[in-house]
Amino acid sequence: MSRTERAQAGFERRHGQSGDRGAGSVVGGYGLGHYAGEAQAATRGTAAGGGESTPFLEGAFAPVTEELTAFGLEVTGRVPHDLDGRYLRTGPNVLGLEDPRAHHWMLGDGMVHGVRLRGGRAEWYRNRWVRSSQVARKLGEPYPGEVPPDDFPCNTHVIPYKGRILALQESGPLPYELDGELNTVRPYDFRSTLEGAFTAHTKYDVAADELHAVTYYPTWDHVRHLVIDRTGRVARTSRIPVADAPMMHDFALTGKYVVIVDVPITFDMAAAEAGAPVPYVWNPKHPMRVGVMPRAGGATRWFEIDPVYYSHTLNAYDQGDTVVMELTTMPAPFYAAGRGNGGPSTTGTPVLDRWTVDLRAGRVRSTRVDDLPQEFPRVNESLVSRRHRFAYAASAAEMWRAYETVDGVPPDEKFTNCLVKHDMLRGSRQVHRFPDGAAAGEPVFVPRRGARDEDDGYLLSYVHNPDRGASDLVILSAQDFTARPLARIHLPGRVPLGFHGSWVPDA
Repeated sequence: MSRTERAQAGFERRHGQSGDRGAGSVVGGYGLGHYAGEAQAATRGTAAGGGESTPFLEGAFAPVTEELTAFGLEVTGRVPHDLDGRYLRTGPNVLGLEDPRAHHWMLGDGMVHGVRLRGGRAEWYRNRWVRSSQVARKLGEPYPGEVPPDDFPCNTHVIPYKGRILALQESGPLPYELDGELNTVRPYDFRSTLEGAFTAHTKYDVAADELHAVTYYPTWDHVRHLVIDRTGRVARTSRIPVADAPMMHDFALTGKYVVIVDVPITFDMAAAEAGAPVPYVWNPKHPMRVGVMPRAGGATRWFEIDPVYYSHTLNAYDQGDTVVMELTTMPAPFYAAGRGNGGPSTTGTPVLDRWTVDLRAGRVRSTRVDDLPQEFPRVNESLVSRRHRFAYAASAAEMWRAYETVDGVPPDEKFTNCLVKHDMLRGSRQVHRFPDGAAAGEPVFVPRRGARDEDDGYLLSYVHNPDRGASDLVILSAQDFTARPLARIHLPGRVPLGFHGSWVPDA
């Protein structure tokens, strides 16, 4: 028995691990919530604020310390009258950190930031921590009901789903439902049909009215493809065998297929036993593969590809005998647990690639679409799983500087703050630049009311305003991308660099 196998066996004896964790399993499982708690406990009692500072606790990443509510927000420009709804974005915002050595950016307590737009006005801004059991305890509030397994204040995505707002996390925790004012309602399990882990990156097929997810868990010998049907229930679960318990942060969906990317970042039980906040390591012995499985279920075809870190899917679609997937990647190796900087580390910046899976020839062709540093790619959401022409992404200088390791730090002048629009038909891009210190977050496309063209609408993004020391919600015309913003909504505080969000239209 290997050292890792011995460590896993011991861990399972101590914690009563079951290989098929379901919704009814005991509190304190083996997913993200468990390891976050273990890491915090490992350093509890040390001097508050001790240890070296990290880039993920400073500057544009620095967590805010209070929840704010502001009405009648000041606007420069004019808010389009057809924007009726809420722009929401979430991210890690650690609460009550006792020692920076216990902190990893990806494990910060989730906080959702939202702006309510209606009738050409910015009615309010709110930011609220997701009230998991541990956040409620830190805030001195009661936690209503039974604590779910692997409980965690979901920090990675926030989506609308059938009249609900859901905060999402991968590898264990249930989603949390929020109300229209960002208060936490309850954990959400899709009408008592979700068993096991969920994901942060769902794909919603508008035409089929289906929500798809690919989920993983540290002690599984497989990953799962879930289909949530129009009734809001998990209607089908397909188990796909994989070795080494890899991290699967995202996936892709086409009209015919589910595309699974098996990245050589795998669970390390020995690291978990040692108290690593993120017990996943770059594993050069684990081959990188792209898997293509029919949406209705069935055998998965695997195709090997040169190792990279697959970060996020832009979109995917079928094209004859090929599957086309566009995505952001970073160079191998990628250190999810970091290298002493408090967050993930890489030897290069993310770029936009295209993978063409030739199902007849049995190979994958990788093409570089754009080498400008960029992340958080998005399309018009009505085209998820269908061919698109336009795509959008963000570039934030502070993020790339925080991610880079000593192995490959390029000159600072390489980095900029901008939003990017791609025209995939023409193979061109447009860049909307922001000044130094104006870190831009993920852009979300919102179609104009009555729009007929794919890019007829608006781009919304939180952008730091260094002159005010606070953030603005910037609204761009997607068809006049490089022009002055249509509106800058001035928020009363900062929105730290974080993860993903959505437009939640009024019903």
